[in-house]
Amino acid sequence: MQGKPLIYLDSAATSQKPRQVIDTLHDYYARENANIHRGTYYLSQAATDAFELARHKVRIFLNAAHDEEIVFVRGATEAINLVAAGFSATQIGPGDEIVLSVMEHHANIVPWQLQAVSRGAVLRIVPMQPDGDLSVAAFDELLSPRTKLVALAHVSNALGTIHPIASIIQKAHARDIPVLVDGCQAVPHLQVDVQALDADFYAFSGHKVFAPTGIGVLYGKKEWLEKLPPYQGGGDMIERVTFEKTTFRRAPGKFEAGTPHIAGAIGLGAALDYVASVGHERIAAYEAQLRDYAREKLSAISGITLIGHPAKQVSVLSFTVENAHPHDVGTLLDARGISIRAGHHCCQPLMRHLGISGTNRASLAFYNTAEEIDLLAENLPGIVQLFAN
Repeated sequence: MQGKPLIYLDSAATSQKPRQVIDTLHDYYARENANIHRGTYYLSQAATDAFELARHKVRIFLNAAHDEEIVFVRGATEAINLVAAGFSATQIGPGDEIVLSVMEHHANIVPWQLQAVSRGAVLRIVPMQPDGDLSVAAFDELLSPRTKLVALAHVSNALGTIHPIASIIQKAHARDIPVLVDGCQAVPHLQVDVQALDADFYAFSGHKVFAPTGIGVLYGKKEWLEKLPPYQGGGDMIERVTFEKTTFRRAPGKFEAGTPHIAGAIGLGAALDYVASVGHERIAAYEAQLRDYAREKLSAISGITLIGHPAKQVSVLSFTVENAHPHDVGTLLDARGISIRAGHHCCQPLMRHLGISGTNRASLAFYNTAEEIDLLAENLPGIVQLFAN
């Protein structure tokens, strides 16, 4: 890249794909390509079996109670929009409150904002502490008899903060308030157990966890998925259609209108197999070493400011360079073959809260190395000097 070996430090945006996933996609299109749930012929049955096996693999990965609690969607954005539309239609009225945090990704802000405007509801925002941790005390104070839903990220995509999501869910449930968790940044790094968390909804995107783009998952407790109305209408999500009335399949089918991303779901299953073969504990331990090493190296560079130092953090580091716009820093590093994220990271409210326009973000995965971090650290002092007064 740019005549130099590629150093990819942007896995929070999208992960690189292992050979097993790429081979699975090739094999599906070469040997099993057919539509699902429709054909009585062998190829269709084989594709259907592979698709439903992928659903089962996701259920095992999340430790959900039933395969039927796994809905395939295009990504976490669609999953959150699905819940926002269906939940708001049946559960939200004028003056009701939805609790979010200041650290949310736009995908967990805008859908609720749209519904709040439509329903006359109010968004309540949990602030953060200076170290980058969520203010749990403020969360406790925000819950009220008008709170109808809490929607929070498991892990901040901008700061890497791991929120105490189990405790948050427990506190919300003590008031009979359901909780949706945006798990996009958690599933590549942490072992997620939706039953232990007791999450009502849990959403993630496949491309963050080494799977293809365009496929994602909504986990929902069976009782909640049965309550929500369909999100889209079309083929395969119906039982019977007349011009007078249509009846719908039970969940998850009623949320999967049209031909789904069959190859994507099967590829997601292969990616989760790959993660399981490496092992969550090995991934977490190695990434923690990388994170701590990167924090040590960047902290030693004059003119670099690390943003946030939360108590628990995945391998995501955000930093600023004195007098420099993040885009300029990102462009200069790119010329040296180093790919990082620069900007607001789809977290404009958080950046405003921090009083900055954006950050540079190095997000690490278990395919990164200490030597790559060394090269990042070696290139930054020269960039700092370019912007020095």
